[in-house]
Amino acid sequence: MARAACTWAFIVLLTLFVGCQPSSPGRGHIVPVSPTQRVTSASVIDLSNTSEADLVEQIAVNRQAYRHSLQALETYYSRVGNNAKLQWVRRELQSYDTMVKYNYIAGPEIIPANAKPVASIPDADNLYSEAEAYERQAGLIPGVDLAILKDENSLRLALAKYNELIKRHPSSDKIDDAAYRAGVIYEYFKEYTIALLYYQSAYEWDADGVFPARFRAARLLDKYLYQKDRALQLYQQAIQTEGQYERYREWREYAERRVRELQKLGEGQS
Repeated sequence: MARAACTWAFIVLLTLFVGCQPSSPGRGHIVPVSPTQRVTSASVIDLSNTSEADLVEQIAVNRQAYRHSLQALETYYSRVGNNAKLQWVRRELQSYDTMVKYNYIAGPEIIPANAKPVASIPDADNLYSEAEAYERQAGLIPGVDLAILKDENSLRLALAKYNELIKRHPSSDKIDDAAYRAGVIYEYFKEYTIALLYYQSAYEWDADGVFPARFRAARLLDKYLYQKDRALQLYQQAIQTEGQYERYREWREYAERRVRELQKLGEGQS
């Protein structure tokens, strides 16, 4: 009885705040809306001795329970033909789906310290395929300059899958690929410091560099994080590693130009 009361108290409070959506940074941490989310019950945990991860997980459970309750109410009003209340619950569902929700544990906290891509794991491969499908649906085409996006929610769903892969399967041979693709998405959302950490993880896990992770990391350091010395060193490394691939010729030419410009800038300051 106490559990049910706490859950409904949460639902009432959440309903009151649905319309309040202050603008804030952290677009890469916004939780994607999943059309298949279903949960039948929610529980309230003891707050006296718990961790951040437990609290964040409970928020996710309660969010899903709230949405499921609204969907059940929508089904009921549709069945009994109460059109006025059906419109109310549909408006509330729409408000819930569009309100800003954050992943409070994300980014570098997900990257395992002991990760190493050594094994082919079917579940990880499936997660990677699902993430790729969402990314294609989003329409993001990585290049020296990121393309205009069609669907940000699909991109967030892709990001969630890449992060799930890295967190659940740190020994998968897909973690370096997932880290690079997640870095591109974080870069799109202007989470440059987090994107840099993902790119670094990608080329540390795969030193041969099948993705232009060093190029992208150097560009972030150069253009957005204003660490020109580090950028220069990484551009030079990228030219020697990823730059050997013809498919990254545009990146190599960009890096070679920036190396000349940064070296000239350094000579002018000495």
